[in-house]
Amino acid sequence: MACPTAPAPSSNWSMPASDLPGVDGLAVYVHWPFCLSKCPYCDFNSHVRESVDQVRWRTALLADLAHEAMLTPARTVTSIFFGGGTPSLMPPETVAAIIEGVARHWRLAPDAEITLEANPSSVEAARFRAFAGAGVNRVSLGVQALDDASLVQLGRRHDAAEALAALELACGTFDRVSFDLIYARPGQTLAGWRSELARALGFGTGHLSLYQLTIEPQTRFAELYRRGDLVLPDEDLAADLYALTQEMTAAAGLPAYEISNHARPGAESRHNLAYWTYGDYVGIGPGAHGRRGRQATVRLKKPEAWCESVEAHGHGLESETPLDPEACADEALLMGLRLAAGIDKARFRRRTGRALETVVDPAAVRDFTDLGLLIDDPDTLRATPAGLAVLNSLLARLAR
Repeated sequence: MACPTAPAPSSNWSMPASDLPGVDGLAVYVHWPFCLSKCPYCDFNSHVRESVDQVRWRTALLADLAHEAMLTPARTVTSIFFGGGTPSLMPPETVAAIIEGVARHWRLAPDAEITLEANPSSVEAARFRAFAGAGVNRVSLGVQALDDASLVQLGRRHDAAEALAALELACGTFDRVSFDLIYARPGQTLAGWRSELARALGFGTGHLSLYQLTIEPQTRFAELYRRGDLVLPDEDLAADLYALTQEMTAAAGLPAYEISNHARPGAESRHNLAYWTYGDYVGIGPGAHGRRGRQATVRLKKPEAWCESVEAHGHGLESETPLDPEACADEALLMGLRLAAGIDKARFRRRTGRALETVVDPAAVRDFTDLGLLIDDPDTLRATPAGLAVLNSLLARLAR
């Protein structure tokens, strides 16, 4: 079954950094922190609760939103992203109220991208039409794997059949569909991943997020890994899995536009591009981060503490920190080089107040360019495909 909303395939990637969609305007992130269970690999701000007072939470989210709007007036919102946690557990009327709140406080662009993260369980998939009616036009499904044994290992509550049914329903409901898969899983082989990824690409969605499994501190997997009860593919196999991923997605017309994200040109996540191009975004809800110009904001992380703060003070802020040009430049460098299009030098200077040439080590740039890991031209600095595969090592040397 192919996703009927997918654009026609394209065999190459040539979009310059200055032409990436949705990098101007204001992005709004809404965090819903609740899940039905905690996945063993997850270190996100997610929590399991027996019950949630939906009216109380809707009221608090709208109040937190209004506070941010007061501090960022007269802006045009180009994307809204409901993340979590599991935001598909939100009542559709709460999603609708927040979208209406955004449109009331700011100008909502007519073509704004409005994304909801969802798990592909049958219960949540049954709400898809209601979410679309609320204004959601893009869904991102946390499929994670297409075989039942891996789904059990990853602690997922759905099976492969539910995931496939949810994908089919999503493709018939939303204008744009993305889904996530995790690879470099314990016991995974090149042949197994080739088959699984081919099946995923066969759906024809315009966007895929493909993440290598990493062991995050303070997770169940971290404890299993420490004890030797969880064994990941070795570095050589992980590198081969990454290379296979790039080869297959590019051949299917979904090249990587960011290290872990693949799309047909025009189907990129506009909201995430706001982060990677160092745009402005506001974050509401527990633990949400934001950037208002050169000011970083962080919300209280614990759901109950955030909710109580909103009720007492009208917002859930934990901190507001001014960022000097050097801090902005460091962040913009770390984020921008994740993109295949790289960093637009003129935009970098506008956003950070620093010229990119003053932020990076010129000797490192020359060395990596000579090695074929970087491309440095008058307008952009970008990593080559070989450079993206070892980006952490590049960044360790590039930053002054």
